[in-house]
Amino acid sequence: MLKVLVTGGGGMLGQKLAKHLGERGLRGDRDLRVTLADIAFPEDGAPGTEVVVDMSVPGTMAKLAAGCPDVIFHLASVVSGEAEEDYAKGWSTNMSPMWEFLEALRERHDASGGEYVPRIVFTSSIAVFGGPFPARIDDAFLAAPQTSYGAQKAVCELMLGDASRKGWVDGISIRLPTVCVRPGMPNRAASGFFSGIIREPLNGEEAVLPVEDTVRHWMSSPRSAVGFMVHAAGLDTALLEGRRSLNMPGVSCTVAEQIEALGRVAGADRVRLIRREPDPAIMDIVSMWPRDFEPARALALGFSAERDFDRMIRIYLEDELGIE
Repeated sequence: MLKVLVTGGGGMLGQKLAKHLGERGLRGDRDLRVTLADIAFPEDGAPGTEVVVDMSVPGTMAKLAAGCPDVIFHLASVVSGEAEEDYAKGWSTNMSPMWEFLEALRERHDASGGEYVPRIVFTSSIAVFGGPFPARIDDAFLAAPQTSYGAQKAVCELMLGDASRKGWVDGISIRLPTVCVRPGMPNRAASGFFSGIIREPLNGEEAVLPVEDTVRHWMSSPRSAVGFMVHAAGLDTALLEGRRSLNMPGVSCTVAEQIEALGRVAGADRVRLIRREPDPAIMDIVSMWPRDFEPARALALGFSAERDFDRMIRIYLEDELGIE
């Protein structure tokens, strides 16, 4: 039996990942014991053993490590806007648990005589990059974050890489594009409007656009994000040659192009539900984010995503609204 732990298992991506594991297994293994750890879970959630924990509380990650999971998907974090507003909470939730977790896993590794080496897939973010940006960010571009959230993700990447170099764990950090179109209610992510201006109109509700139409960003669907995680879990990490952080593929488009795609897929009536209301705080955060990528390493290693935003809208319709 393959033991799988998903931290942040109650969140949108954690739930979608757990559903995928329940339906398709992992790395060719259908005999899984999936544990989902989070501070809260939805009713009638995805299959798995739910463990309600607050990972910012000291000792919590050591308890999760005690189960010696074979594969760990570490998704748990507070989102970008919240991490920027509440500095202490961002670091205590996004960085400190990773340190405690790796220390606990190192102890398990040593106790096993070196035989226990779990695979860890860490969901990092393109927020690890800061400007000035080239036209397209390639795999050699410097990670120099300009937000607290990006800094926290970058620190976790470095810790995971070092623990992997030591041989205590076998880790890979996947830098997710902004996930769009996210289902459910809006969250406190500064990037939430990228989904909101599509999701709310498709649901017949008004959406607020806090930035200019010219803002360009790098995005992928929730379906692709789950695919990234599953592919990373089975990847031969020797192919990474010690560089264990990867930029994931996605779609680069402007807000205007998003809105045009919405019109093509759902009609002009939906577009008219978007209301422009500039928010300087969000505009300032978004201005420090990358806009386009050339993820050659990830593509060569078999990662894939959508190629246009129209397809991302249709995935939302298929997966969330049951519209083919």
